[in-house]
Amino acid sequence: MLNVVKITTVYLIVATLFAGCGGGSKPPVDNTPPPPALSSDASLSNLTVSTGSFNEAFSASTHAYTQDTGASELSATPFLSDANASVTVDGSAISSGSASPQIALALGSNTITVVVTAEDGTTTQTYTVDVTRSINDASLSALSLSAGDLDQIFQSSLEAYSGTTGFLNSSSTVTATTTEPNASLTINGVAAISGMPSDSIGLAEGSNSILVVVTAEDGVSTQTYSIDIIRQAVTNFAQQAYIKASNTGAADVFGYTLALSGDTLAVSALGEKSSATGVDGNQADNSEPLAGAVYVFTRDPAGIWSQQAYIKASTVDEEDLFGRSIALDGDTLVVGADGDDSSATGVNGDQSDNSLFQAGAAYVFTRDAGGNWSQQAYLKASNTGYVDGFGYSVSLSGDTLAVGAYNEWSAATGVDGDQADDSAGGAGAVYMFVRDSSGVWTQQAYLKASNTDPGDWFGYSVALSTDTLAVGALFEGSSSSGIDGDQTDNNASKAGAVYVFKSDGVGNWSQQAYVKASNADANDWFGNAVAIDIDTLAVGANSEDSMARGINGDQIDDSADQSGAVYVFKRNEMDVWTQQAYIKASNADPNDLFGDSLAISGDTLVVKATGEASTATGINGDQMDNFVVGGAGAAYVFSRDLNGTWSQAAYVKASNTEFQDSGSDPISIALDGNTMAHGLQNEDSTATGIGGDQSDNSAASSGAVYVYQ
Repeated sequence: MLNVVKITTVYLIVATLFAGCGGGSKPPVDNTPPPPALSSDASLSNLTVSTGSFNEAFSASTHAYTQDTGASELSATPFLSDANASVTVDGSAISSGSASPQIALALGSNTITVVVTAEDGTTTQTYTVDVTRSINDASLSALSLSAGDLDQIFQSSLEAYSGTTGFLNSSSTVTATTTEPNASLTINGVAAISGMPSDSIGLAEGSNSILVVVTAEDGVSTQTYSIDIIRQAVTNFAQQAYIKASNTGAADVFGYTLALSGDTLAVSALGEKSSATGVDGNQADNSEPLAGAVYVFTRDPAGIWSQQAYIKASTVDEEDLFGRSIALDGDTLVVGADGDDSSATGVNGDQSDNSLFQAGAAYVFTRDAGGNWSQQAYLKASNTGYVDGFGYSVSLSGDTLAVGAYNEWSAATGVDGDQADDSAGGAGAVYMFVRDSSGVWTQQAYLKASNTDPGDWFGYSVALSTDTLAVGALFEGSSSSGIDGDQTDNNASKAGAVYVFKSDGVGNWSQQAYVKASNADANDWFGNAVAIDIDTLAVGANSEDSMARGINGDQIDDSADQSGAVYVFKRNEMDVWTQQAYIKASNADPNDLFGDSLAISGDTLVVKATGEASTATGINGDQMDNFVVGGAGAAYVFSRDLNGTWSQAAYVKASNTEFQDSGSDPISIALDGNTMAHGLQNEDSTATGIGGDQSDNSAASSGAVYVYQ
């Protein structure tokens, strides 16, 4: 048998692909670009320091700068040309456009080094700032007086100045600001703080020299600035204006209360009868007796007064007594209406609900840059009550407002006590309100006397100066005298007392002092009027009975019934109050009611005597022609010297003195700087506006205001 064997052959074929002749596929190409070169830009586009400009203009190619300063520290802000570069200031890494930490400057030369490192990490540029901190700069950067303007714009290089102020400015403060913050200064030999008002400097009539001596930080270099300020003599003190309402009417009692702030004067007419509401309404409609109105006047640079606004409550009712009290500070006006009958509580409640007779209210108005007034708030007590008389007294200082309700009934004592306990009729209360930056008012505190008793009338008068409030309780009955005596001894009915409260700056009020007359006696009514300016408090006791005249006379002689007196108290740096003066009229007589109204500004005090009866007119007339025109009224101007001694400087009467022209109210005298206003609510002229006919007495008790400067 034949065997057949099958043979299989396997061939391996290897194909190699390559680029070259004859075509075929190409390999892929890598198109990724090579990495870019890192930037070598190590320059700055700008460099600034917090102390001002360099002596040289900045340029990226200029690496050295200089500056002279009096500052003790500064910060530097570098700006990179290349955002990917980095920078250090004196070794501290800083982001471009950000300020460095504060760098302390030694006296003399200081070098600040700014190093920029480019993105490549290798290239650098260094900028230097050579700062010379002055040690011999004894110049001022600003200088001003509270009593008036300097004769020219202040310049650091000009050392001699002058100024003129009116008779009423019996003192002035000086505010001097050193160019170099570590320099020191004295003003008339007394150390002062840069940028802060100095102690009060007394001004005599005529020329007064004020020397400001600046000592540089080196303790050797000095520079002296002089101010020659001339205070006008009393012979230049005169009536500037005779002001009447634009709608004068009988029994309107225009001039019932006054408030003065700079070149703005507010005057109330408690008996005004118009039914108009808001600002500049119809003055001719006399359908709402005793509704009340307020008139605002402004003075132009030439000294001419004109009426700016006629202001009424937003809801007018008969006997609302809008204008019972007024307060003015800059562009804010507050008007009390103790006859308002709304039962609303708090801020901007329902004004139309007249279910609580004479609960009282206060209205806040503000003025815009164009001189237009509008109502900002309608304020009521947090415990509105029947006949509480909220708004009988008001006082405003900046964004803080005090409102008195002399007839409030709570038996609470101190701050923020129980408002609901109505067991002490007529005890009285004061409500503190504050305004925020949005113009919103809120009640901050509810104040009561530390010895609350029925019928004390705490809050009958109020006066506020920054963080200090004085409250009068003219019917308080303690027989104690002086400061912080026994409050529990009620053996001197209606002797009167004043309570001083102080705020801690964050809204917490506390009583600082309980103030009584040095000769406290029954029925003296100490506290019927109060006025305060920083650390000086003046208190009227219009029913005090001493026959003394002038300053610090015999307080014990009670032979001149209701002649009246004023007591001045001073607070020291330890917040301790002491009586500084006991003041009587130079022609004190029974029933003069000296102290019925008063105002204080710096070292000048003005006191009204409602019942004074002299026939004199103008300034410093015959005071002894008395008992002729009872109730004509007079005002007395007193000045305090550097030793704290008070003296009478002027005796002021109306230009048309007549019988019973005056009227009794705690705030019918106003004083601000070099201007004084005196309201005579029962004056009878039918004139209207400014400077009218004073002799036509056909509008009984229409009222008038007299402005002096």
